Amino acid sequence: MLTGWVGSRRDLGGLIFLGLRDRFGITQVVVNPQGAAKEVCEAASGLRFEYVVAVGGVVSKRPEGQINKSMKTGEIEVNVDKLEILNTAKTPPFLIEDDVDASEDVRLKYRYLDLRRPKLQKSLWIRHHAAQVVRRHLSDEGFLEVETPVLTKSTPEGARDYLVPSRVSPGKFFALPQSPQLFKQLLMVSGCDRYFQIAKCYRDEDLRADRQPEFTQIDIEASFIDREFIYKLIEGMLQKIFKEVVGKDIKVPFERITYAESKEHYGTDRPDRRIPFKLVTVTDIFKNSAFKIFTDCVARGDRIKGFAVSGKEISRKVIDELSEFVKGYGAEGLAWIKVQKDKWQSPIAKFLTEDEKQNLTRAMNLKEGDTVFIVADKPKIVDDALGNLRVHLGERLGLVDNEHFDFIWVTDFPMLEWSPEEKRYVACHHPFTSPNPDDADALESHPEKVRALAYDIVLNGSEIGGGSIRIHRRDLQSRVFKVLGIGEEEAVAKFGFLLEALEFGAPPHGGIALGFDRLVMMLCGSESIRDVIAFPKTTSASDLMSGAPSDVSENQLAELKLKVIK
Repeated sequence: MLTGWVGSRRDLGGLIFLGLRDRFGITQVVVNPQGAAKEVCEAASGLRFEYVVAVGGVVSKRPEGQINKSMKTGEIEVNVDKLEILNTAKTPPFLIEDDVDASEDVRLKYRYLDLRRPKLQKSLWIRHHAAQVVRRHLSDEGFLEVETPVLTKSTPEGARDYLVPSRVSPGKFFALPQSPQLFKQLLMVSGCDRYFQIAKCYRDEDLRADRQPEFTQIDIEASFIDREFIYKLIEGMLQKIFKEVVGKDIKVPFERITYAESKEHYGTDRPDRRIPFKLVTVTDIFKNSAFKIFTDCVARGDRIKGFAVSGKEISRKVIDELSEFVKGYGAEGLAWIKVQKDKWQSPIAKFLTEDEKQNLTRAMNLKEGDTVFIVADKPKIVDDALGNLRVHLGERLGLVDNEHFDFIWVTDFPMLEWSPEEKRYVACHHPFTSPNPDDADALESHPEKVRALAYDIVLNGSEIGGGSIRIHRRDLQSRVFKVLGIGEEEAVAKFGFLLEALEFGAPPHGGIALGFDRLVMMLCGSESIRDVIAFPKTTSASDLMSGAPSDVSENQLAELKLKVIK
């Protein structure tokens, strides 16, 4: 018997063709009044979309000229002699097909119907298959899968915690883990020297297409290892995932660049290298420029950078749109130059000397027909504006190869950065990241110069994972907390159990966490992780299907000793 849902129905004067859909695809079913019993034909004539049916019959080749090569089962059909209606169905609020025109809100409200669509069924299969490859690879490498607590202690360093009130300890709260970071380090202290978990994590933060309040990560930690161990482990795992799940051959080892190189050439620490433009710093070229905006920028100690676009004609209308685009990242404007055979076309051309033109030509390797874009501002604004502009322009000009997967390791991140809002140094990754031993002496005197033993794995401009070698000695951890403005009393209150554990022979260790949802999203070629999560939340962190979050009863609040302030 073949079972499934009626996805399509055509009645050709008694000869009925059904598209029977299950999670493996669609199969054509034929009810022919010349071969099927009267009751079968009568049942088939009453079928509607999404009825659940079971059919039996003879599988045969389709007649010549009726083969459908776009279907996996397009060469065969089932000639029915048995048909049972297992359940009827109301008319669905949208057609169950991939090219659905219903709004996302409607589809999320009826997510159980949305998930019937072949595209989402395929996403669920890819997610499952990827998880199996991860488990098999890490198990083969000697890792143990260990579950860590979901109800834990609030240690607010990073995103906002989701809090859970305790009924048995009124006025006290658990927190849902933002990651299993502390527990996986404690597992290293415990002697579990290779741990992994496909872990649920929770962050109460503003959402976007690739972010959810609850998400899944591949969490990995190992003892007595260095960065090279992590690089090789993850490269092998990703190579297997892409080969076994989507049939893509990934070349290893992945290239590596430092954080400083990435910011210099791409304006970001997650570069999309499929786009051919590279940023070039040209501050020194214009330090004596007649163009006041440039000389003022140099005098302030700020930065001038740009990039060139070759082989593409860019109209003045588009340039004006790009000028507005960079303003969204804080830039006051966008200087541009069109390199022509006999002259440079640009509003700033009259301010440029021949020496400046020659130096810019050498620095950017300019050729006739190139268009140059330059921003002069504070370093962060310059990098944000140009980094996003190169991606925007690359996509707009059709230069992005979506069939190519470009993996890269970004290494040697700064350990700390100054927060003007908090007026203190904050950890770039997390406060348990080990400083590079070559920089450890500068921890108190020049914190901003200390590099971390941290690394990110980037795919096509998206960070899909990050990790570090951890601090495994209490004295060093206490020094780092002090630089972060966390005193001994506060450190003990927040992280006392970890600090104490570090005094009981903690081994050197390190690890990484990969965003599983984002990785599956890229395997599926989707633009939103909501497409690869069975029951996702909206950008307002709500579940339109179940109605969560929702009010609770006064009795429940009373048990928790809580009052809701309207």
